Amino acid sequence: MGKKEEKVSFLIRWVTCSIGLWIAVRLFGGEYSMSWWQEVLTFLLAGLIFSIVNSVIRPLVVILSLPFVLVTMGLFMLLINGFMVWLAILLAPNIKMDFGWAIISSLVISLINYIVSGFSDFNKEEKIS
Repeated sequence: MGKKEEKVSFLIRWVTCSIGLWIAVRLFGGEYSMSWWQEVLTFLLAGLIFSIVNSVIRPLVVILSLPFVLVTMGLFMLLINGFMVWLAILLAPNIKMDFGWAIISSLVISLINYIVSGFSDFNKEEKIS
């Protein structure tokens, strides 16, 4: 994958995470009050924070909690993913959500990312003719 494809892929994931966070906060009662343009900027920032948290902090947390993940047969990953959503929302300005709802929100965001990546051509390998 070239530099241009990587940039486009990052932008698609960033916007997807932002939309996923917006949907999750709207569905599960997160608190915020702002105008529509402040809302757009806030959730774009929250999506960027979530992307950075997922790429920097999540691998470390997964490695450190690997014994728990193995003992619970992967169910501990729900808590890890929820923690990443909660941390991103905690760091984003003007958005609040409880940890329990963040766990459920992580499922929604994962589903949205899965659907978008299914339509994206960047994740597919090139076919050899």
